[in-house]
Amino acid sequence: MSQLRIETLSLDEWGAALPPSGTEVFHTPAVLAAIDEHFDGEMHLFGVFKGQEPVALFPTFVRRNPLGRVVVSPPPSMAIPYIGPVMMPNSPKQSAYESVNREFADLVVEELGIRSNRTFVRLLCSPAYLDPRPFEWTGFAVKPSFTYRLDLDGRSLDEIQAQFSSSLRREIRQARELDVTIADEGLDGARVVYDDVVSRYDEQDEPFGMPWEFVESMVENLGDRCRVYVARDPDGEYLSGMIVPFSAEVGYFWLGGARGQYDGVSINSLLHWTIIEDIVEDEALASVTKYDLVGANTERLCNYKSKFGGELVPYYVVESTGVGMNLAKRTYQLLNKGSERIATK
Repeated sequence: MSQLRIETLSLDEWGAALPPSGTEVFHTPAVLAAIDEHFDGEMHLFGVFKGQEPVALFPTFVRRNPLGRVVVSPPPSMAIPYIGPVMMPNSPKQSAYESVNREFADLVVEELGIRSNRTFVRLLCSPAYLDPRPFEWTGFAVKPSFTYRLDLDGRSLDEIQAQFSSSLRREIRQARELDVTIADEGLDGARVVYDDVVSRYDEQDEPFGMPWEFVESMVENLGDRCRVYVARDPDGEYLSGMIVPFSAEVGYFWLGGARGQYDGVSINSLLHWTIIEDIVEDEALASVTKYDLVGANTERLCNYKSKFGGELVPYYVVESTGVGMNLAKRTYQLLNKGSERIATK
């Protein structure tokens, strides 16, 4: 008989159970509340308990239509790179972790009924979730994806920049010589950054399905745990910008950087460097020790991101597989397609 039990949690209960460190900003009640407000489906927050102590947490998002059901974590079209499970076994032993992890996977698979061939499952697990094997043993496909994370803990700015490529150091130096200002412009700046990203996608005839209202809610809900870095030329004209949410330990290059050339120089490199300077020097961010460039899976983008000398960090994608998933995958694609056009004010 299982020693663990699974419960559905309210957002307040989730916040009380969430550990203060070792999680992503996307696990926080602030971000989950924004998702729940704008996701066209149901959010289910699961807690797995041993006695009264939580040992695992798992946010899931469910959509239904006549063709079937989609269970995802995170939801599509919100530019969230990963959420997935949070493991908190009450013993440091590897055997205890694996036992809790196996039981956790069995419980959520049963609770969600995701063995059905009319249900498509896609989980983007955070880098902290190191062992997706129980899902593979249950019949799901598991594959690695990657991101770059810069370890800034205990390093001076000179030491950090020494790991950059020579071309990146040169770009930062040249950009600093220009009359460019970078400031945190809050929610107003977030709208400018968002509109710039939308415009860039439209120019490339690519869909961008994330609604402004979600970005607005996320920035507002996170408060001082989100900064909007905006670069402007001497006349105050917008050059580029980046929206950066912060967990207790990590800052994320979440949205922006769509453009960035001014006077032949990359302004985006200076924006990244300004973010890194803040993480290292700003007391308000004293607990933050890493900068996540969010994504190392597109060759063209990796050619640039690798110049920062960050660590290549894996995370795992868990997905339904098999012939019976064709219909469910079609459901997922249709649901995605329905949100491709952006609702703008």
